Amino acid sequence: MYRNYVFDLYGTLVDIHTDESGTELWEKLALFYGYYGAVYPPEELKKRYESLCRQKEVEMKSSMESHDAHEACPEIQIEEVFEVLFLEKGVQPELSLCVHAGQFFRALSTEYVKLYEGVPKMLEQLKKSGGNLYLLSNAQRIFTEYELNYLDIRKYFDGILISSEYGTKKPDVRFYEILLKKYDLKPGTCIMIGNDVRCDIEGARKAGMDTFYIHSNISPKEDQRPDSTFCLMKMDIPKVTALLLG
Repeated sequence: MYRNYVFDLYGTLVDIHTDESGTELWEKLALFYGYYGAVYPPEELKKRYESLCRQKEVEMKSSMESHDAHEACPEIQIEEVFEVLFLEKGVQPELSLCVHAGQFFRALSTEYVKLYEGVPKMLEQLKKSGGNLYLLSNAQRIFTEYELNYLDIRKYFDGILISSEYGTKKPDVRFYEILLKKYDLKPGTCIMIGNDVRCDIEGARKAGMDTFYIHSNISPKEDQRPDSTFCLMKMDIPKVTALLLG
């Protein structure tokens, strides 16, 4: 039995499918921007959004490497992209408008978001056993913070770290070290549970944690059985619970 359970979110606790390629999405987002005077043809909006995301990632990676980062896994703040899209059309937006634009985009691009069967019961059992629960997610705060409310699981966690708030993401060992330092955790008392071999398993091992790999429907296709403390090659939350509680 472990003292601290560190969970990935998407693909581990939450099943989600998003599609940012649909024509209707960009037509409606262009309409939203047009309401505020930032007029874009849908295709131009799509291309500029994608270009800005790439540009910001490159800029952040260059900055991290210039500081002799052990790994360079930057995480942008997506609301900054939505802000630039307004600014480039001569509109000076308030931060709240940029956030709302991002959330509108997320809602339009999300086909479904739901918990895997048995997740609330598992989290309740781990809490009752005396464990501390933490969330370490590669995600955007303006999306994930509100999806946690919608899914009603925020209440189970003693700490939540979302990569966009820290400028780095898994598998960068610094993201794990931020968690350990912030909550005064010893790596040997922690287990990382996730569905991505590189981000969750290899990253956590570098930080000195035990690991639990779950191969889910949205795990990277190239993922093979990793060298982890526990491993399930098929999503089975009741079995995850049983193995964690020993």
